[in-house]
Amino acid sequence: MIELTEVQFAYDDEPVLSEVTLRVPKESITVLLGRNGAGKSTLLRHCNGLLKPDSGDVLIDGNSLTSKTTSMRAVRQRVGFVFQRPADQLVAPTVKQDVAFGPANWERQIPPDDIETIVTQALDRVGLAGFEDRLCSQLSGGERKRVALAGVLAMEPAYIVADEPSAGLDGDGVREFAKLLRTLATDGIGVIVSTHYPDFAAAVGDRFRVLEDGHIIHSSDQLESIPLREHGIRTLGTISETSAPSE
Repeated sequence: MIELTEVQFAYDDEPVLSEVTLRVPKESITVLLGRNGAGKSTLLRHCNGLLKPDSGDVLIDGNSLTSKTTSMRAVRQRVGFVFQRPADQLVAPTVKQDVAFGPANWERQIPPDDIETIVTQALDRVGLAGFEDRLCSQLSGGERKRVALAGVLAMEPAYIVADEPSAGLDGDGVREFAKLLRTLATDGIGVIVSTHYPDFAAAVGDRFRVLEDGHIIHSSDQLESIPLREHGIRTLGTISETSAPSE
């Protein structure tokens, strides 16, 4: 489990997170809702040590990220991060090279043949089988987002953090990405995503938390119990209002 306990954080003395306590269990999807500027991305970056709290603590399966003995390289393998913009994450010209980058630079020193297998399996999991030799620059936005996710999956994470994964996708792309995340949770991965769109949240989530001005102000397993409009969270209008993605 990822556990944030009374986390406080500020940029240049400007408070962004205030006494945030949050749990992200395996085999489920936790959705962090909030309007733009609420502090969602900052909170997510604490989940794998991209940021460290000014006070409070973050635990990954009981290991504190604030401990000097914690290996941040191991943490970032265990907790994969999918950025909102694939351009911030893709590092190689071709799909194969990009997905292979993490395993090829892993301290486990994986043999090349095994890396080939890892890449093939990761691309298959995200629905991009056969894309190995495609140029990342020639992919659609949704395909690039899947390549970024495949690169994370190639590192065999226990948890995935996804910052606004529905951003830049059309209705079909949003539905397919929601379905993909649901499959990963069913496979045992703990997932936390941020969004300010309640219909994407409904399609993907098991647990819902609302962040406003750096505080968690609502926590529920039932999205309909949260007064979203009061907090400036609007409907995307591209996903059915049912609570599960289309098959």
